[in-house]
Amino acid sequence: MADRQILHGVRILDFTWVLAGPYATRLLADFGAEVIKVQPLLSSEADDAFSRGYYKTWNRNKLGITLNLNKSQGIDLARKLVNICDIIVENFAPRVMANWGLDYENLKKIKPDIIMVSLSLMGQTGPWKNYTGYGPMVHAFSGMTFLTSFPGRAPAGPGFSYADHIAGLYASLAALGALEHRCRTGEGQYIDISQVEAMAGQLGDVILKYKMNGQEPVPVGNSSQETAPHNIYPCRGENSWCAIAVFIDTEWQGFKKALGNPQWAEEKKFATLRGRTENIDELDRRISDWTKQHTAAEVMSTLQANGVAAGTVQDAADLAGDPQLKARNFFIDRPEVGKLVDASPLRLSETPVKYNRPAPAPGKDNDYVYGKLLGLSEKEIIDLSNKGVV
Repeated sequence: MADRQILHGVRILDFTWVLAGPYATRLLADFGAEVIKVQPLLSSEADDAFSRGYYKTWNRNKLGITLNLNKSQGIDLARKLVNICDIIVENFAPRVMANWGLDYENLKKIKPDIIMVSLSLMGQTGPWKNYTGYGPMVHAFSGMTFLTSFPGRAPAGPGFSYADHIAGLYASLAALGALEHRCRTGEGQYIDISQVEAMAGQLGDVILKYKMNGQEPVPVGNSSQETAPHNIYPCRGENSWCAIAVFIDTEWQGFKKALGNPQWAEEKKFATLRGRTENIDELDRRISDWTKQHTAAEVMSTLQANGVAAGTVQDAADLAGDPQLKARNFFIDRPEVGKLVDASPLRLSETPVKYNRPAPAPGKDNDYVYGKLLGLSEKEIIDLSNKGVV
């Protein structure tokens, strides 16, 4: 059918939680994969407003079932679900799926061509494999927290779990690669993703410098060892800032023009990149004297008009009204999915994303999954519910 999405017919059993795993499966669900979200049986006391908002953000377009994997009947149901799925995704510590007998070696006995994706902190092997943690720990182990700090200050790291998004993107891309491989060969695959390794891969230039030149990385804050100016500068207004970066000589000429060719900018010590780097403290003070006279938006537009990379530092309200994000339809504002939640970052012209359903309530699709897909009778489902299995 012409209106079918690119992943129509692909079924995924989703054991993931928090952000990295759910983001990976959400990316695939947005393009038509039938994602069955497995949720534990939780009491109402485990529910809170933050969890609901967080859960809704990362689990749209998915089906939701409840399943108690601490009961043998729950494990049996999970095995039956594996047999009708194409991909299994989980982001527990390595021991968890194995304790349930749902590790890859056991799953491929059920379905030889199954694809399984595991996302854990350190991967499934090695002396640190049982370490657990969230995004901030991934940042720390990968070196990102250290590198994004300021010299002489305590490590800070980014203000959100960037590593979770990176790991989710890696996982979704790896799953698609495994699907393509299976289409060509009929073979399933096991994909073991270390979130720390995925994050460290984003620091490639730092790793290469150390490997090739023995140059140990050091935190540089907002500055750069390769170019100047490169910083966040204060602007007119309360807590208002603009990021500015000048990379090449033509941009420096444009920068001077944007400032009205002030006399200080023509001094010999600022004429070359090396000179600007060696005199960075004075250069930053000179630039700050100019930026403080203008709003961040004025600084950005003036510099951009002269070929200089510049961008305002935005808070949540700024992002909600950002013209670039609006032009890209970055935010979804639909009652059935959510208000001001992020759209898929991937755009396919012939098979676009569709936002068909909100994140499922726990057990919302039990009847469809256990009844229609597994063939259980209504009586059998009620019996499993009474036993605390679903």
